[in-house]
Amino acid sequence: MIKYKMKLFCLSVVLIAGVMCTPVFAQVSFGRSELFNENWLFYLGDDSTAAATTFDDSKWRQLDLPHDWSIEGKLSPSLASCTGYLPGGVAWYRKHFNVSVSASEKLFIYFEGIYNRSSVYLNGHLLGYRPNGYVSFMYDLTPYLVDGANIISVRVDHSRSADSRWYTGSGIYRDAYLIKSSQIHLAQWGTSYELTELSGDKAVVAVNYSVFSEIPVKEKLEVLVSLSDPSGKQVAKGKSGINVNSGKISNSSLSIKLLRPHLWSIDDPYLYTVHIQLLRGGSPIDDCIISAGLRTIQFDPDRGFFLNGKNMKLKGVCLHHDAGVLGSVVPEEVWERRLGNLKSMGVNAIRMAHNPQAPVLYTLCDRLGLMIIDEISDEWEFPKRKWIEGWNIGTPGFQGSYDFFEEWIEQDITDMVLRDRNHPSVILWSIGNEVDYPNDPYSHPVLDGSAINQPMFGGYRPEAPDARRIGLIAKRLAAKVRSIDTSRPVTGALAGVVMSNETEYPGAIDVVGYNYTEDRYDMDHEKYPGRVIYGSETSVGYRQWKAVLDRDFISGQFLWTGTDYLGESGRWPSRGLYTGLLDLGSFRKPRGWFRASLWSDNPVTYIGTYPSPAGRNARFLSIDAWDTWNYEEGQMIKVVCYTNAPFARLLLNEKIVGEKIAYDQESGVIGWDIPFYPGELTAEGCDANGNIQSRYTIQTTGRPYALRVSADKTVFTHERSVVHLTVEILDEAGRVVNLGDNDITCTVAGPARLLGLEASDNTDMTNYSDNHQRAFRGRVLAYIAAARGPGDVTVRFSSPLLKGTEIVIKNDTK
Repeated sequence: MIKYKMKLFCLSVVLIAGVMCTPVFAQVSFGRSELFNENWLFYLGDDSTAAATTFDDSKWRQLDLPHDWSIEGKLSPSLASCTGYLPGGVAWYRKHFNVSVSASEKLFIYFEGIYNRSSVYLNGHLLGYRPNGYVSFMYDLTPYLVDGANIISVRVDHSRSADSRWYTGSGIYRDAYLIKSSQIHLAQWGTSYELTELSGDKAVVAVNYSVFSEIPVKEKLEVLVSLSDPSGKQVAKGKSGINVNSGKISNSSLSIKLLRPHLWSIDDPYLYTVHIQLLRGGSPIDDCIISAGLRTIQFDPDRGFFLNGKNMKLKGVCLHHDAGVLGSVVPEEVWERRLGNLKSMGVNAIRMAHNPQAPVLYTLCDRLGLMIIDEISDEWEFPKRKWIEGWNIGTPGFQGSYDFFEEWIEQDITDMVLRDRNHPSVILWSIGNEVDYPNDPYSHPVLDGSAINQPMFGGYRPEAPDARRIGLIAKRLAAKVRSIDTSRPVTGALAGVVMSNETEYPGAIDVVGYNYTEDRYDMDHEKYPGRVIYGSETSVGYRQWKAVLDRDFISGQFLWTGTDYLGESGRWPSRGLYTGLLDLGSFRKPRGWFRASLWSDNPVTYIGTYPSPAGRNARFLSIDAWDTWNYEEGQMIKVVCYTNAPFARLLLNEKIVGEKIAYDQESGVIGWDIPFYPGELTAEGCDANGNIQSRYTIQTTGRPYALRVSADKTVFTHERSVVHLTVEILDEAGRVVNLGDNDITCTVAGPARLLGLEASDNTDMTNYSDNHQRAFRGRVLAYIAAARGPGDVTVRFSSPLLKGTEIVIKNDTK
């Protein structure tokens, strides 16, 4: 059965359309939309009368969305470590707005995400309740609109603040939109594409679309579809009709032919533009524009993963949705920089850990050429342990999303698949993460056996929920996904493979993810020859990668994690988990350099250092060594080199101090022990003849002397622009003092504002809402956002006893 499913995926060639990140369509696929983010009122607290139109909100705080109130809170050791020692609570948002009501028009409000348990009211009338904090949703405002002044009120209940194992944020933390349409319009998320034929010079694309009508007559409408290349040239078109009935969604499709199709890939993320028009009596009444990428995917139980017929390994990372000091409000430019930094290391895939994320992230992956596992949930019908006092220690809590699972899971999955199915980047639908962790909460008699070789909370517990329930739920959720989209396989990330093998769970899904279970790859491949296996969550070590690289049948791996994240913290002081290839400011860490030496197609060489260990650890070669060259003279130092060159050698002050050593196939790391002397230390990656392929140099530095600022861009191009400013501490010779930890102050003059200062120090629990921050590893990252108003922006940085610096950002937001 699994082989048959894989054959289907092998033969199915799918045209996937990625929705453009633009306020015109706002991912709803119909109508005319506008951002609804400005001039909201906010109150942190609860008031049962706050939905009433007569409620006095004159003293509430005014702000613009998106907004995360948790990140504004005070870090406290009395709060839960699972959420990074930041608070939750209950809060209200209200917005006053004016409209002219028209009998022929509809008005909707669309939220990309509210964390969580939100209730939305219009003029005192409840529009709906949505407990999931990650899904996007929409309400029809029309029945309760009045001509003139109206009030939207939103209650957000995150009083169960320790409801996740990591930081979630609180509030309306993604964009909100108003959508205006006619009474007949394309349905929300109602358009999809399937490539039914593909040859070397021709493609046939089936365009499926849905139309909703509220006009009390039956009639036939026309649908026009055109496909354009990136230059705007139309390359294909088609026309079809559709019969619509009042109060119903009508479905239809048409096929269009495309000559010389250009496929989407990770190296060439080619995107077409699809324009869909709905016509009534020859006149357009609705339309939708989407960007579209054509590609094929295949998973084979023996040969792994194929994109467009090309066999490749999934070189993936797991990502949570926060960005350190910014919390869960992450601007597009911040995501783009982070994804670009990950791709520069050789990353080609992202696993959404462990929920649907902001629409802009999927659009960026379409554009940058990154594949996605889209995941619905970390929890099913029972709660998991949430670490309150520290990570995996202390007394756990049991808050979570389990209480609304049964009522909402199928709707949540439906909305995830409908919203995201038109992205070429999405290659797998995941129905859950680690829902099968042994005794957290499910149990099975197999846990008392000797074959268990993975983490678990003790042996078999008869009083715990029966693990066989997992298989039944998995079958139901997988069937729901397939009822909407059959162009991609269904997956799940298994934490208790031994236990799950005793259930129907692995058989219910098409591609089986193994979390931290590399030692079962061979035995399970032999026992279940039709099973497609990949590492859905793995450590960053060399052994874990070799387990993938040496086995054709393993499709790839997803590292935990791509970047450091808030929550899942250890004992105070600890903001989050420090496992990322990138730090909280999206700078590459040593382990990021190590992973680049394994994954990048470009030449890579890096050196890090630490005092030479003694005894049993003398031969240990770390993948977390920082590039520092400041020690006591004569002290023995371990120098480690991460490179993809066949050999490496070490030079100090241009003299060889480490002879050429071949790449270590057992550890992936080359190492030398040398006495410290100040100066310039260089590693050269070279071939067998000594020809240099790449090099990396570190220097002994003096005391902090001055600050230097650099920018990823120096122009605000639109009103939502964000600029990244990197502030470094220099010595008198202009070298970066990466041991510098001076306190740096930022001041902004002009139409811009400081979003936050991120030094990426996981143990720094000071106030992050002010304009100064202690540097870490010799630098601080400043996020500067454009604000309304004319004129350029000057950003200044100062620190006691150091020479300050400044930079001018041009304002071109007109």
